[in-house]
Amino acid sequence: METTYDVKVYKILTYKGARKTTYTVRWVVAGRRWREPFDTLALAEGFRSELIQATGKGEAFVIATGLPVSHRSKSAAMSWYKFAVQYVDARWPQLGGNSRKNTAKTLTATTLALLRAQPVQFDPVAVRTALREWAFNANRRSEAPRHVVAILRWVERNSLPVSVWEDPEKVDDVLQAIDTRLDGKQAAAWSRKRHRRILNVVMKYAIRRRILRTNPLPKGKEATTAAKTTNAVDKRCLMNPDQAAALLDWIRRRPRGGKRLHAFFATLYYCGPRPEEAVAMRVWDVSLPDVDADDQWCELVIHTATPEVGKQWTDTGEIHEERDLKGRAEGDMRTVPGHPALTRILRQHIEDEELKPGDLLFQGENGGILAGSVIRRAWRSARRAVLAPHVFDSPTGKRVYDNRHTRLTKWLNDGIPPAQVAEWAGNSVPVLLATYARCVDGQLPDLKRRLEAAGDLPDLFDADGERATSRPSSTRPTCRRRTASLRSPS
Repeated sequence: METTYDVKVYKILTYKGARKTTYTVRWVVAGRRWREPFDTLALAEGFRSELIQATGKGEAFVIATGLPVSHRSKSAAMSWYKFAVQYVDARWPQLGGNSRKNTAKTLTATTLALLRAQPVQFDPVAVRTALREWAFNANRRSEAPRHVVAILRWVERNSLPVSVWEDPEKVDDVLQAIDTRLDGKQAAAWSRKRHRRILNVVMKYAIRRRILRTNPLPKGKEATTAAKTTNAVDKRCLMNPDQAAALLDWIRRRPRGGKRLHAFFATLYYCGPRPEEAVAMRVWDVSLPDVDADDQWCELVIHTATPEVGKQWTDTGEIHEERDLKGRAEGDMRTVPGHPALTRILRQHIEDEELKPGDLLFQGENGGILAGSVIRRAWRSARRAVLAPHVFDSPTGKRVYDNRHTRLTKWLNDGIPPAQVAEWAGNSVPVLLATYARCVDGQLPDLKRRLEAAGDLPDLFDADGERATSRPSSTRPTCRRRTASLRSPS
């Protein structure tokens, strides 16, 4: 912590606005200007008086905050570990399972970077597990086993105070820690961005609790250049129809649960729901036409998502957490049309599995929710068996989610209006276009024809009746004069 005695306190600046009057205390610490606005003159005078008294007593000021050392009492009195645990408890009821897990990961890396000494007497994996799975888990902390309690007590004793965030060098150390993987390599851009976003929320909480005065994390370009990311889909992950057909056929012929999984993956490919939305669907969410109907398109109603987050992060103790649709209002739903090929697959699936209206449409072997591990293992096996080795190693269909990317891209390329695709996909139009704009293909010839049909610039003639474009460059001023006469007829 760097301090100084070079302090100057100026008179209060009064600003009378249209709605209210603001009183601003101004002072300079080591050449850096500071301002603190107040709603009343009494509060401003009181704060200014504290600054003047500190300078009169010969008290040092912290350069990073612009405040006297005595003003650090609240942040200096609380350890970072204790504050982090309080933050988790305060935010726990408001967060979903995945948000809880990501918050615990960020706080674990931050806490390890804010220790007075490294816990060399404990296994590093055990320390990280104790923090992530127990200390920053409000549901499990009270049930921590003895060896975990011993680790957490050591961390609490050796945790630096919250005031350490006033030291810019320490802030840089923390950011370096959360941006680095365990193997020493830089973490992925999305991971770095997520960690920084979570830390910013933590800092705002500290400011609201008056533990910190300002947010010490970088702002502006300094913050955004650290982790540049894009939401655009990589075109290489998309599957062509032949690849999709081969993958679905291999899954259908899979000996163990092949037909059940075939119906699930066919739904992902033909309708593009998120995997957590598909596993939450029940039989009554599917409207199938009569067998002899002319229109064989089915309709899917999507209203619930059950992401797999881990039983230690849910309030129910279940692996899956039932939630509303991503990015949508509470209770919102959407309908998606299903191709006649999907209608045949789902009708046969419901008949073979003897499903009732209230049953899950896609079930595991024991009748429960289809496990994410089963889905990923089946898809990976299908890719390995069907695709050529160099295609298997490529991004083509590498993730189960790529079925959704392929379907949404196909809808756009088939000329479906973006607003309609966004409605079926459960996205906003701006998000849809930002995500899939690079994947829209096959429309360039039509666009060129439209541009050609709009015509070119009119032909211009000089005084001799010749085309201006055929004359040498030295005669172009005549063309410009002729153009001017066209704009301003005499």
